[in-house]
Amino acid sequence: MATTTAPLAARATPRPMTPEEKKVIFASSLGTVFEWYDFYLYGSLAAIIAKQFFSGLDAGAAFIFALLAFAAGFLVRPFGALVFGRLGDMIGRKYTFLVTILIMGISTFIVGILPTYASIGMAAPVILIVLRMLQGLALGGEYGGAATYVAEHAPHGRRGAYTSWIQTTATLGLFLSLLVILGTRTAMGEAAFNDWGWRIPFLVSILLLGISVWIRLSLSESPAFQKMKAEGKTSKAPLSESFGEWKNLKIVILALVGLTAGQAVVWYTGQFYALFFLMQQLKVDAVTANLMIAAALLIGTPFFLVFGSLSDKVGRKPIIMLGCVLAVLTYFPAFKMLTEAANPDLAKAQATAGVVVTADPATCSFQGNPVAREIDFKSSCDIAKRYLVQNSVSYDNAAGAPGSQAVVKIGDKVVTAPSGTVVNHKFDEASVKAIAAFKKEMAEDLKLAGYPTKADPAKMNKLMMLAILTYLVILVTMVYGPIAAMLVELFPTRIRYTSMSLPYHIGNGWFGGLLPTTSFALVASAGNMYSGLWYPIVIAGMTVVIGTLFLPETKDVDIYADA
Repeated sequence: MATTTAPLAARATPRPMTPEEKKVIFASSLGTVFEWYDFYLYGSLAAIIAKQFFSGLDAGAAFIFALLAFAAGFLVRPFGALVFGRLGDMIGRKYTFLVTILIMGISTFIVGILPTYASIGMAAPVILIVLRMLQGLALGGEYGGAATYVAEHAPHGRRGAYTSWIQTTATLGLFLSLLVILGTRTAMGEAAFNDWGWRIPFLVSILLLGISVWIRLSLSESPAFQKMKAEGKTSKAPLSESFGEWKNLKIVILALVGLTAGQAVVWYTGQFYALFFLMQQLKVDAVTANLMIAAALLIGTPFFLVFGSLSDKVGRKPIIMLGCVLAVLTYFPAFKMLTEAANPDLAKAQATAGVVVTADPATCSFQGNPVAREIDFKSSCDIAKRYLVQNSVSYDNAAGAPGSQAVVKIGDKVVTAPSGTVVNHKFDEASVKAIAAFKKEMAEDLKLAGYPTKADPAKMNKLMMLAILTYLVILVTMVYGPIAAMLVELFPTRIRYTSMSLPYHIGNGWFGGLLPTTSFALVASAGNMYSGLWYPIVIAGMTVVIGTLFLPETKDVDIYADA
């Protein structure tokens, strides 16, 4: 690590923010809030996006494919980090994140006017994915620039407090997207919103873009970059310095696996996965689910500032690692408590009338396949599991005799699943009738066993739901509040933008961004609605071990020492 411990008492002396520092934090944070708003609109509307742009697939596959398109924006974020990180280290922080916000805002606006699959066929999802990738590239350059810019304006001993404002922006952007969606949905009604009203939140982004650009044009360059530039110390090749020299590459790798990977999965579990879990698995209506998440975000967001400031006193690493440890230990009980609070009928049915699928394992396909069609699931095992997955019914698996038909046991009821015969790319008439009869019988038996088709609002324990969701958000604030300051402090000024951006965006773009898709694929494959939690638990556990053993504490380093 190139930075050194700061001996400068003057820098460490607490003092109020200057007007210029307040302006820097406000302008950087506001622009970043708007950029996250643009990025997360898609995630908040994933179910509608699936119907509008992936209607050529069956419902289950369409939702998974919509999540993959959502993930496409995350997959390219590291490449945005490389492109814009290099520019930021060579020409400056300010102008680089002006470019990123322009790309983000324009791409989001175009989504709002993009024709659907029903209008232009396959071109619609293709264009949508391209726009998501442009958004990902832009976001890959935005966060590192904003975090670096604010940190380089902060006095020594206050970087955690100052950069924690940037850490609130992702959550505030999500919160803003939920508020705009809820307001639009409530004003125009569910039917009109699902038909065309979902476009309005995307179109609003053009106004936010104008405000962001106007504010950011008024900012000056960061003092650390100005000092480095005046001394002729700017990097001529930040990519090769960051990743071609082992002393820096080693820190990049440790920052990824020992810091940002665990932070990312805790972030996405506490906010996005919790939202999808409420709607898809617990069958809570979209308005209630979004309101509960929004309320939890509103309560939890101040804790970004609490833990960011606390990290200036006790260190960044202890707070981040504790958040990951708590996630590992409590995710399973927390989500089971969420089930009991949000859909007690479902929890009771699972406890008293568990569902078991007994089938020859050789005849069972991977249910999380996002490109599969209904006819690709033609064995009795596939037809049985497909029905349960599409209806969000958890089940256990049991191995049947080779070549046997799959049977589904619901409490004391047993239903034999049919096989399907495909002729000319569709099920033949006999198969269609047999499958329809099977689905009807399953629906009746599940209803008799107490499995609800949707969560009953009158039976929800909303106070308990809010408490659990707020706890999940507080875990997010623990791992995310101090992380910007720590990433900035790990790397020297001349390559800081590039070096910190890559591990952050691989961690959050790949490990975090793929979480909803991966977790729901695990649920679809294993059958158990809680199986998806293994993904964040394993990744967070890895970060705890590696981060605790190998990452240094950074709160006392002097980030100006090498400028």
